[in-house]
Amino acid sequence: MNTKIFCDIAELKQIRKFNKKKIVKGFTTNPSLMRKAGAKNYKQYSKKILKICKKKPVSLEVFADNFQDIRKQGLLISKWGKNVYVKIPVVNSKGIFMGKVIKELNNKNIKLNITAVYTASQTKKILRKINKKTKLIISIFAGRAADTGKDPVPEFKKSLKMAKKYKNVEILWASVREPYNYLQAKQLGCQIITIPPSIIEKIENFGKSFDKLTKETVQAFLSDSKKSKFQI
Repeated sequence: MNTKIFCDIAELKQIRKFNKKKIVKGFTTNPSLMRKAGAKNYKQYSKKILKICKKKPVSLEVFADNFQDIRKQGLLISKWGKNVYVKIPVVNSKGIFMGKVIKELNNKNIKLNITAVYTASQTKKILRKINKKTKLIISIFAGRAADTGKDPVPEFKKSLKMAKKYKNVEILWASVREPYNYLQAKQLGCQIITIPPSIIEKIENFGKSFDKLTKETVQAFLSDSKKSKFQI
Protein backbone atom coordinates (compact mmCIF):
# COMPACT_ATOMS: atom_id res chain seq x y z
CA MET A 1 0.00 0.00 0.00
CA ASN A 2 1.38 3.38 -1.02
CA THR A 3 0.30 5.61 1.85
CA LYS A 4 0.56 9.29 0.89
CA ILE A 5 2.28 11.62 3.34
CA PHE A 6 0.61 14.97 3.96
CA CYS A 7 2.37 17.62 6.04
CA ASP A 8 0.39 18.94 9.02
CA ILE A 9 1.52 22.54 9.21
CA ALA A 10 0.62 26.24 8.97
CA GLU A 11 3.91 28.12 9.20
CA LEU A 12 4.63 29.64 5.77
CA LYS A 13 8.40 29.23 5.79
CA GLN A 14 8.07 25.55 6.62
CA ILE A 15 5.36 25.10 3.99
CA ARG A 16 7.72 26.49 1.33
CA LYS A 17 10.39 24.03 2.46
CA PHE A 18 8.17 20.95 2.60
CA ASN A 19 6.29 21.78 -0.60
CA LYS A 20 9.56 21.11 -2.43
CA LYS A 21 9.87 17.60 -0.98
CA LYS A 22 8.69 14.78 -3.24
CA ILE A 23 7.77 12.71 -0.19
CA VAL A 24 5.10 15.31 0.73
CA LYS A 25 1.95 14.83 -1.37
CA GLY A 26 -0.32 17.37 0.33
CA PHE A 27 -0.96 19.60 3.34
CA THR A 28 -3.40 19.78 6.24
CA THR A 29 -3.87 22.56 8.74
CA ASN A 30 -6.37 23.69 11.37
CA PRO A 31 -7.28 26.83 13.37
CA SER A 32 -4.90 25.86 16.21
CA LEU A 33 -1.92 25.53 13.85
CA MET A 34 -2.94 28.78 12.14
CA ARG A 35 -3.01 30.59 15.48
CA LYS A 36 0.36 29.17 16.47
CA ALA A 37 1.79 30.37 13.13
CA GLY A 38 0.61 33.91 13.89
CA ALA A 39 -2.26 34.15 11.41
CA LYS A 40 -4.50 37.17 12.02
CA ASN A 41 -6.76 37.13 8.95
CA TYR A 42 -7.90 33.57 8.18
CA LYS A 43 -8.78 34.13 4.53
CA GLN A 44 -5.65 36.11 3.70
CA TYR A 45 -3.40 33.62 5.48
CA SER A 46 -5.06 30.64 3.78
CA LYS A 47 -4.55 32.25 0.40
CA LYS A 48 -0.85 32.71 1.18
CA ILE A 49 -0.66 28.96 1.81
CA LEU A 50 -2.47 28.24 -1.44
CA LYS A 51 -0.15 30.56 -3.34
CA ILE A 52 2.74 28.33 -2.24
CA CYS A 53 0.88 25.02 -2.70
CA LYS A 54 -0.73 25.33 -6.11
CA LYS A 55 -0.77 21.68 -7.15
CA LYS A 56 -0.89 19.60 -3.97
CA PRO A 57 -4.16 19.16 -2.00
CA VAL A 58 -4.58 21.51 0.95
CA SER A 59 -7.14 20.95 3.74
CA LEU A 60 -8.46 24.17 5.28
CA GLU A 61 -10.84 23.94 8.23
CA VAL A 62 -14.06 25.78 9.01
CA PHE A 63 -14.30 27.26 12.49
CA ALA A 64 -18.04 27.84 12.77
CA ASP A 65 -20.14 25.77 15.19
CA ASN A 66 -23.63 25.57 13.69
CA PHE A 67 -25.06 24.20 10.46
CA GLN A 68 -25.74 27.51 8.71
CA ASP A 69 -22.35 29.05 9.46
CA ILE A 70 -20.41 25.86 8.70
CA ARG A 71 -22.26 25.62 5.39
CA LYS A 72 -21.50 29.27 4.60
CA GLN A 73 -17.80 28.97 5.49
CA GLY A 74 -17.50 25.67 3.61
CA LEU A 75 -18.90 27.17 0.42
CA LEU A 76 -16.56 30.16 0.65
CA ILE A 77 -13.42 28.14 1.46
CA SER A 78 -14.11 25.71 -1.39
CA LYS A 79 -13.82 28.60 -3.86
CA TRP A 80 -10.31 29.61 -2.77
CA GLY A 81 -8.62 26.97 -4.93
CA LYS A 82 -9.23 23.84 -7.01
CA ASN A 83 -6.88 21.90 -4.72
CA VAL A 84 -8.80 22.83 -1.54
CA TYR A 85 -10.41 20.24 0.71
CA VAL A 86 -12.82 21.80 3.20
CA LYS A 87 -12.30 20.37 6.68
CA ILE A 88 -15.58 19.79 8.51
CA PRO A 89 -15.67 18.40 12.07
CA VAL A 90 -17.73 15.22 12.37
CA VAL A 91 -19.63 16.86 15.26
CA ASN A 92 -19.83 20.43 16.55
CA SER A 93 -18.72 21.53 20.03
CA LYS A 94 -22.05 20.31 21.47
CA GLY A 95 -21.56 16.82 20.04
CA ILE A 96 -24.20 17.19 17.31
CA PHE A 97 -23.42 15.14 14.17
CA MET A 98 -22.79 17.38 11.18
CA GLY A 99 -24.30 14.93 8.69
CA LYS A 100 -26.66 17.49 7.20
CA VAL A 101 -23.91 19.90 6.16
CA ILE A 102 -21.61 17.04 5.09
CA LYS A 103 -24.35 15.74 2.79
CA GLU A 104 -25.17 19.15 1.34
CA LEU A 105 -21.58 20.17 0.58
CA ASN A 106 -20.75 16.70 -0.74
CA ASN A 107 -23.73 16.87 -3.11
CA LYS A 108 -22.41 20.21 -4.38
CA ASN A 109 -19.22 18.36 -5.46
CA ILE A 110 -17.11 20.08 -2.80
CA LYS A 111 -14.10 18.05 -1.69
CA LEU A 112 -14.29 17.45 2.06
CA ASN A 113 -12.00 16.30 4.85
CA ILE A 114 -14.12 15.13 7.77
CA THR A 115 -12.01 15.69 10.86
CA ALA A 116 -11.93 14.78 14.58
CA VAL A 117 -13.17 11.26 13.84
CA TYR A 118 -12.35 8.58 16.43
CA THR A 119 -14.65 5.63 15.82
CA ALA A 120 -15.83 3.33 13.05
CA SER A 121 -19.42 4.16 14.01
CA GLN A 122 -18.69 7.80 13.11
CA THR A 123 -17.21 6.64 9.81
CA LYS A 124 -20.38 4.65 9.14
CA LYS A 125 -22.58 7.70 9.78
CA ILE A 126 -20.43 9.80 7.41
CA LEU A 127 -20.57 7.21 4.62
CA ARG A 128 -24.36 7.10 4.84
CA LYS A 129 -24.49 10.82 3.98
CA ILE A 130 -22.23 10.97 0.91
CA ASN A 131 -22.25 10.10 -2.78
CA LYS A 132 -19.75 7.79 -4.48
CA LYS A 133 -18.23 10.42 -6.77
CA THR A 134 -17.04 13.51 -4.88
CA LYS A 135 -13.63 13.13 -3.22
CA LEU A 136 -13.75 12.86 0.57
CA ILE A 137 -11.18 12.21 3.31
CA ILE A 138 -12.05 10.80 6.73
CA SER A 139 -9.42 11.81 9.31
CA ILE A 140 -9.21 9.42 12.25
CA PHE A 141 -7.23 10.76 15.22
CA ALA A 142 -5.02 7.84 16.18
CA GLY A 143 -2.56 9.66 18.42
CA ARG A 144 -5.12 11.44 20.53
CA ALA A 145 -7.01 8.16 21.01
CA ALA A 146 -3.80 6.41 22.06
CA ASP A 147 -3.02 9.27 24.48
CA THR A 148 -6.09 8.19 26.47
CA GLY A 149 -5.01 4.54 26.56
CA LYS A 150 -7.30 3.42 23.73
CA ASP A 151 -6.09 1.36 20.77
CA PRO A 152 -7.09 3.17 17.55
CA VAL A 153 -6.14 0.28 15.22
CA PRO A 154 -9.46 -1.67 15.47
CA GLU A 155 -11.36 1.51 14.55
CA PHE A 156 -9.14 1.96 11.49
CA LYS A 157 -9.65 -1.65 10.38
CA LYS A 158 -13.43 -1.37 10.57
CA SER A 159 -13.46 2.05 8.91
CA LEU A 160 -11.21 0.91 6.06
CA LYS A 161 -13.41 -2.13 5.45
CA MET A 162 -16.53 0.03 5.20
CA ALA A 163 -14.86 2.64 3.00
CA LYS A 164 -13.75 0.03 0.43
CA LYS A 165 -17.13 0.38 -1.27
CA TYR A 166 -16.38 4.06 -1.92
CA LYS A 167 -13.58 4.67 -4.43
CA ASN A 168 -13.88 8.41 -3.74
CA VAL A 169 -13.16 8.03 0.01
CA GLU A 170 -9.70 7.99 1.60
CA ILE A 171 -8.97 7.15 5.24
CA LEU A 172 -6.35 9.39 6.85
CA TRP A 173 -4.26 8.56 9.95
CA ALA A 174 -4.18 11.79 11.96
CA SER A 175 -2.44 13.03 15.14
CA VAL A 176 0.86 11.23 14.57
CA ARG A 177 3.06 10.75 17.62
CA GLU A 178 6.12 8.96 16.21
CA PRO A 179 7.66 7.93 12.86
CA TYR A 180 6.58 4.30 13.36
CA ASN A 181 2.96 5.44 12.94
CA TYR A 182 3.72 5.78 9.23
CA LEU A 183 4.53 2.06 9.02
CA GLN A 184 1.38 1.25 11.00
CA ALA A 185 -0.73 3.31 8.59
CA LYS A 186 0.86 1.56 5.61
CA GLN A 187 0.29 -1.89 7.09
CA LEU A 188 -3.37 -1.10 7.73
CA GLY A 189 -3.87 0.25 4.21
CA CYS A 190 -4.61 3.89 5.07
CA GLN A 191 -4.51 5.99 1.92
CA ILE A 192 -3.08 9.04 3.71
CA ILE A 193 -1.21 9.96 6.87
CA THR A 194 -0.72 13.56 7.95
CA ILE A 195 2.54 14.22 9.79
CA PRO A 196 4.24 17.25 11.42
CA PRO A 197 7.52 18.45 9.82
CA SER A 198 9.88 17.12 12.52
CA ILE A 199 8.57 13.57 12.13
CA ILE A 200 8.65 13.71 8.31
CA GLU A 201 12.36 14.47 8.59
CA LYS A 202 12.82 11.38 10.76
CA ILE A 203 10.94 9.24 8.23
CA GLU A 204 13.36 10.42 5.56
CA ASN A 205 16.09 8.73 7.63
CA PHE A 206 14.35 5.34 7.68
CA GLY A 207 16.67 2.44 6.94
CA LYS A 208 19.50 3.11 9.40
CA SER A 209 20.97 -0.05 10.92
CA PHE A 210 20.81 -0.67 14.67
CA ASP A 211 24.63 -0.57 14.74
CA LYS A 212 24.61 2.91 13.22
CA LEU A 213 21.89 4.06 15.63
CA THR A 214 23.87 2.73 18.60
CA LYS A 215 27.00 4.57 17.50
CA GLU A 216 25.13 7.85 16.84
CA THR A 217 23.40 7.65 20.24
CA VAL A 218 26.67 7.14 22.13
CA GLN A 219 28.32 9.93 20.11
CA ALA A 220 25.48 12.31 21.00
CA PHE A 221 25.78 11.53 24.74
CA LEU A 222 29.57 11.96 24.58
CA SER A 223 29.28 15.26 22.72
CA ASP A 224 26.81 16.68 25.26
CA SER A 225 28.97 15.61 28.19
CA LYS A 226 31.95 17.45 26.65
CA LYS A 227 29.89 20.57 25.94
CA SER A 228 28.78 20.60 29.60
CA LYS A 229 32.39 19.99 30.73
CA PHE A 230 31.20 17.22 33.07
CA GLN A 231 33.78 15.75 35.44
CA ILE A 232 33.68 13.07 38.10
